[in-house]
Amino acid sequence: MKNRFFYVLLLSVMFVAGCDAFSSVPTYGGLSIEGFNYTPYNLDRFVITDKYGNKAGGGGDLMPGSGQGSLSCCYALKGTDFTVKWDVYDQDKAMRNPYAPINMIHKVTEVHLPPTKVAGGAGERILGLHFYPDDHIEFEFRRDLSGTRILYADVWDWLRKTHGKLLNPENEDDMVVFRRTARVAANGWIRYRLTNTQDLEQYVYFWLLNPKFDQHPAVQKILSETRDQPGAFGAAMEKLPATTVEQLKRDTFEHVQTGATHG
Repeated sequence: MKNRFFYVLLLSVMFVAGCDAFSSVPTYGGLSIEGFNYTPYNLDRFVITDKYGNKAGGGGDLMPGSGQGSLSCCYALKGTDFTVKWDVYDQDKAMRNPYAPINMIHKVTEVHLPPTKVAGGAGERILGLHFYPDDHIEFEFRRDLSGTRILYADVWDWLRKTHGKLLNPENEDDMVVFRRTARVAANGWIRYRLTNTQDLEQYVYFWLLNPKFDQHPAVQKILSETRDQPGAFGAAMEKLPATTVEQLKRDTFEHVQTGATHG
């Protein structure tokens, strides 16, 4: 009886342990999967596969900036290198012909995860996948459903309330304008690694004034001085002199070409 109890206990430990009891290869059991979508497209299903054939899945039509609100359990993954196959689609293109099949864009991303200690039991361990606009993915072990790193909805809401006519001069559907905002904000991440909401609000606002606003010498100076300081870019852009803002509106300034990124 004691032997049987020990055997059951050992299986339980192996199922949720961060490391395999008989191997140095990390093993993660009892996992729930959550996706965070920072691409400008809708994220459909995704599947994670390890080098040993184990699989875990998640997703389900996540709009830009959203995270999965429901989880499925329980998955087990092993090792440090994983392949993620994932699908996105352009909602605006899909709306042009709602009766046609959705044109899925298939992507494959390789992810390396160093050995990580994971707390909690089965059902309490959440593996979050952060999908970025440049198609790279970051894994993160977590204990809850929060943790979105880029809040496109907040950026859109601020612009809607403060610069509504600039954001939506043709009085288009709110979701169409939201997705347009997400595309511009995603470009702010690609070019300058902006994730802070205030930074992205100012990036999208000035992009709407002039898509080449970041070629202004004053803006280039701000980008250089605020690098790796979340919120500093947005705060500095809010203090731009009125004369500089007018130059941006009229596109009457010497353009500085640069390939540098912010982060």
